[in-house]
Amino acid sequence: MERSPRRELIAFAAVAIAATLAFGLWQGRREARQGEEIARLARLGDIRMVSSQTCVFCDRARLWFDTHHVAYSECFIERDGACAAQYRAQNSPGTPLIWVRGQPQLGLSPTRLLDALREQGRPG
Repeated sequence: MERSPRRELIAFAAVAIAATLAFGLWQGRREARQGEEIARLARLGDIRMVSSQTCVFCDRARLWFDTHHVAYSECFIERDGACAAQYRAQNSPGTPLIWVRGQPQLGLSPTRLLDALREQGRPG
């Protein structure tokens, strides 16, 4: 049987699409599991997000927290002097700056957030 370059290209594209879809599904399930565990471990006061009103990454983090029903508080550096001072004191290169039980993390990473909640346990 003679190989057709067009058929090979179509087969390759089908495999690539299937792999991409499978990875997306796996990542979505992983994120959902992480979100459930973070929501279970975090209490109000455990997570504080230092945000900027113009930060699209802050918008995404806020949406992620809300979607997964994670308890968190948020302050904006443009509106809250104490928030701005905390942000400047950390010398953070950007927002969101997420404090997890007193420890700062730049940006939202569900994996890092979950690791921090697991490591630090519940205070007192």
